[in-house]
Amino acid sequence: MKSYDAVVIGGGPAGMTAALYLLRAGASVALVEKLSPGGQVLMTSEIENYPGFPKGIKGYELADLMTAHVGVYPHDTLNDEVREIRTVGKRHQILVGSDWIEAKAVILCSGARYRKLGVPGEEAFIGRGVSYCALCDGNFFRDREVAVVGGGNSALEEALYLSRLVKKLHLIHRRDEFRGCKCYQDKCLAHPKMAVRTSSVVQEIAGDTEVRAVLVKNLKSGEVSEIPVDGVFIFVGFEPVIEFVPETVARDKGGLITDCEMRTNVPGIFAAGDIRSKNCRQVATAVGDGATAATAAFAYLEQLDA
Repeated sequence: MKSYDAVVIGGGPAGMTAALYLLRAGASVALVEKLSPGGQVLMTSEIENYPGFPKGIKGYELADLMTAHVGVYPHDTLNDEVREIRTVGKRHQILVGSDWIEAKAVILCSGARYRKLGVPGEEAFIGRGVSYCALCDGNFFRDREVAVVGGGNSALEEALYLSRLVKKLHLIHRRDEFRGCKCYQDKCLAHPKMAVRTSSVVQEIAGDTEVRAVLVKNLKSGEVSEIPVDGVFIFVGFEPVIEFVPETVARDKGGLITDCEMRTNVPGIFAAGDIRSKNCRQVATAVGDGATAATAAFAYLEQLDA
């Protein structure tokens, strides 16, 4: 069983930052990422609020820059899924694919996945008109009519991206007002291609072999209307990827619970980024979490070796 000072699980901005800080401190590190480095950043067409890029930067470009920076320092990259973590004494054993590795410290940065609406038709039409990624699937709906569900930054950003491609877009949000940044709200409300429906919820996604319509209920009037669309893009929040995390690690409905130094309640296990229970999920906060977790993890390693 190969042993490391630290294992970082997740190759998004939090994980890459944590790995970078640990490597620069001289720790031996394995970075585990089952997909391509970048995480949710790869599904974002344009990032406009990351400091240092006043004109914005493409999500994949930022991911490539972070990957290159981490690559300057020798480390192991394991491209497989983490299936289990168990604590043995003061060490943690991690099952990656079919192989166990061991570490003194673990930083959990596995992020979050898109939350589903849970309405009839959603599961049946995934890949046939239902999507959770505008950058991935937007081009399939060029010059067609779509619905976007949600009212936070992700929904508004993705709606603006899709507006470059589609003929018409219905923006559906269950609250009276959007929760996203005002700059995004202003752009969406003024956009000639967007029909905004607030205080409304999707009750059903309908179709035959593909999506043909959404049934939308106005929460104030109670009226249900059928809107013909070719696609439905859903952005109603995230749920943390924590299935592999031991039940001994404290959590709530928002994710893993940490202190301000990103320490969980289990010694030697830290968490950073979207896997944490927190309100602000942005690239900038993920990077800050990763740096904080790595600093705390290195201090923990020094205590162990003292």
